[in-house]
Amino acid sequence: MLNAIIIDDERSSRNALRQKLLNHCMNVMIISECENGEEGIESIEKKKPDIVFLDVEMPRMNGFTMLQQLKNKNFEVIFVTAYDHYAIKAIRYSALDYLIKPIEVDDLKNAVNRALEKMNVANPNARLELLLENIVSKKSKFTRIAIPTMQGLQFIKVDEIIYLEASTNYTKFYLCNNIKYTVSKTLKEFEDILSADVFIRIHHSNIINKNYVEKYIRGDGGQVVMSNDAILDISKRKKTEFLRAIGYSK
Repeated sequence: MLNAIIIDDERSSRNALRQKLLNHCMNVMIISECENGEEGIESIEKKKPDIVFLDVEMPRMNGFTMLQQLKNKNFEVIFVTAYDHYAIKAIRYSALDYLIKPIEVDDLKNAVNRALEKMNVANPNARLELLLENIVSKKSKFTRIAIPTMQGLQFIKVDEIIYLEASTNYTKFYLCNNIKYTVSKTLKEFEDILSADVFIRIHHSNIINKNYVEKYIRGDGGQVVMSNDAILDISKRKKTEFLRAIGYSK
């Protein structure tokens, strides 16, 4: 059973979320509801929840500012937002979850199930610190990303990623120094969050970091040689996009 706290300044939103949790998430027990960040801090410190449903946009103290005030963040967080928030990319970089209002039941159930899977495996405090690091600095390009591997959660430097490779519903990360990780997310999920200025989808199987391209081999689509000597195919339909990205002209 997960002990949960709901923090949202809108009573109607709290009511709607509570009802959906009661009806569809029998493994969640709501132990407190708060209408602002100050109440949220007090409730978290006193009741030590397993999971917090946290509204991003609240007056006086938003969800991120509230988290900054907490010394210990040993709980899972599912962020709740009324729109496609500017911080969603940072949330995803940190291997955290979010829900868009009005919350769909299936999305809620999936988020709760993922929280259960990550509990006691993926350090929530470290993920929240990474999120706050990116949010506070307001960087347009984040320097680190959290990835769920077979061994646990890994925090890696984005600029050390040479390329990514699809493997059914998994993604293989190839990094500098011959480091490789297998991640339980699809390649498309990473295509959506990695910077398109640096990372290029060259094939249905690969996304590459253009900074590690050593050589382009001409062909129908052609091939690219990466800094770790990997030779990767470029699909015909991705060829023009790839050549433009690396500044190649015939």
